[in-house]
Amino acid sequence: MRTAIRNRQQLPTIDAARRAFASGDVAATELICAQILAQKPGQWAAWALLTETALQRRRPDAAIVCAERAAALAGNNPIPLILKAKSLFASGRAREALAAAEQADAIVGSEAEALDALGGIFGMLGLNQRAQPLFLRAHAQRAGVPQYLFNLAASERMTGALAEAEAHCDTALALDPTYSLAHYLRSDLRIQTTECNHIAEMEAVIAEKKLPPPSKVLLHFALAKEYEDLGLHHHSFQHVDAGCALQRGLHGANRVDSVAEIDRVIASHTKSWMASAPAGLVDPAPIFVVGLPRTGTTLVERIIASHPAVRSVGESGAFAAELARATAPGNSGADPASLGRNYLEAASLSRLPPDARFVDKTLENYLYCGLIHVALPRAKIILVQRRPMDACWAMYKAHFAGKFAFSYHQEELADYYLAYRRLSAHWKATLPAHALLEINYEDVVHDQEAQSRAMIEFLGLSWDDEVLRFYESSTPSATASAVQVRRPIYASSIGKWRHHADALAPLRARLSRVLSEKELS
Repeated sequence: MRTAIRNRQQLPTIDAARRAFASGDVAATELICAQILAQKPGQWAAWALLTETALQRRRPDAAIVCAERAAALAGNNPIPLILKAKSLFASGRAREALAAAEQADAIVGSEAEALDALGGIFGMLGLNQRAQPLFLRAHAQRAGVPQYLFNLAASERMTGALAEAEAHCDTALALDPTYSLAHYLRSDLRIQTTECNHIAEMEAVIAEKKLPPPSKVLLHFALAKEYEDLGLHHHSFQHVDAGCALQRGLHGANRVDSVAEIDRVIASHTKSWMASAPAGLVDPAPIFVVGLPRTGTTLVERIIASHPAVRSVGESGAFAAELARATAPGNSGADPASLGRNYLEAASLSRLPPDARFVDKTLENYLYCGLIHVALPRAKIILVQRRPMDACWAMYKAHFAGKFAFSYHQEELADYYLAYRRLSAHWKATLPAHALLEINYEDVVHDQEAQSRAMIEFLGLSWDDEVLRFYESSTPSATASAVQVRRPIYASSIGKWRHHADALAPLRARLSRVLSEKELS
C-alpha cells in the first residue's frame, strides 16, 4: 500500500509542467508532459503545452499536430483552437489560421486568458478591429493583469488612441514596475519632455539588476528614445550601445549570413532567368512597398493607402511564407502563377472588399522583387531609400524583436546596408520601369506633393488630395512608425546621426570603403 501511495505522489502534474515552461525550461516541460500523457492520454492541457514548446523550438508543423490533438480532447475549450491558429500562422498558413481563430471566437466565452490570447491571434493576422474588443473584454474580466493592459495599449497604439494607450501602460506598470514591454511601448507614444518623462523610473528598474537580458534590452532602447527626446544624446547613445550589445548576445550563434543571402539573390534572379520563367498571374496589380526598416517605408505606405482606391494589409509576410511553402520538401516548387494566386489569397484574408487594390509593406520583400515580378507581372513595387548614415543610425537605435540581427553591430550593419544598395541597383537594372519605382525618403520630406504625385501616377491611379492628409487616416498601423505617421511630415529626423558622429566612426569607416564623402555627409 505504501508503494502505491508513493507512486501516486510522484506522478507529474500539469502544474509542474506549466511552472517548467514559465521558467523557460522547454526540455523539462516536454519530459513532464510526456510522463503525464503516458499515464493519462486524454490530458489535453499536456498537448497544449507541447504545442507551445514546439513553437519555441520553431517547429510549427509539430505544433499544429499537438494543437489538433489538444482540440480533439478539450471539448468546447477555445485554448487549443487558439494555439492551432498560432501554429498555423507561424507556418505561413494565414487563411487556415484565421479559420481556426474564428472557430475559437465562436466558443470563447468570458474567460480572460482565452479572450486575451484570441485577441493576440487576430492582432497577428492584422485584424485589429477584431482584436481590440477582445482585449477590452479580457481587461474587464480581470483588470489587474499587466499583460491584458499591455495588449490593450498596443492595440490602441495601432489605431492612434495614444493617450489611452499611455494610461493603460501606466496602470500595467503600477502593477508590475519591471514590465519592460510596457516601458518600451510607453516611451514611444509621444515626444518626452523635461517636465514629463519616465527616465528616472526606468533607470531605477535597471539599477536593481534583477531583469533578465531580454527585458533589460527593452529598457535600454526605451531609455535611449527618451534621452534622445530630451536632447541628451550622450546618454541616449550609451543606452543604444548597451541594448545592441545585449541583443547581439541573445542572437548568438543563430545569426545568419544575411549578406550572402543578398548576393545569392543577385546572382540567380537575373534578366535571363525572369525571361525564361513560366507565366505568372496577369490580372491583379498589388502594390509592394519595400526597403530597409526605419527608412520611410511606413510613410510611403500611408501616403499610398490614403488614396480612396487603395487598402493596406500592413506587413503581411505572405509572399515569403507562400514561397517557403511552395519550395518545402515534398511540394512541387514555386510555379509563378500558383505562387501569385496563393499570395493574393493569404495577404488579403478577410480584410479587403473583393478585387480591392491593396498595398503590402512587408519590408523583407526587397529580397523577392524578381520573384514578385515573375509571379505577378502587373504588381507595382516601390523601393524606398534613405541616406546612409541616417538610415543606419535609425536601424542601430531600434529594437526589432528577433529580426534584422545585423543591425546590432556597426560594421555588420554597414556591410548589410551596402549589400542592400547592391541589391537595389540590381533590381533597377533588371526590372522594367513600369514595375519598379525608387523613392528617396528625404525627397518625400522636402517635397511631399511632388513625390506623392509621382507615386500615384506610377501606380496608375487618378490624383486625390487625400494622400496629402495621410496623417488623418484612421487605418490601424502595426509598424514601428505607427506613432510618427499620425503626424504631418517633419524633417527633424534628417541628420540626427551627426549627434553621434564620433561614436558612429566604425560604421562610417566601413561605409566609406564604397560610398563617397558626399553620400556620408
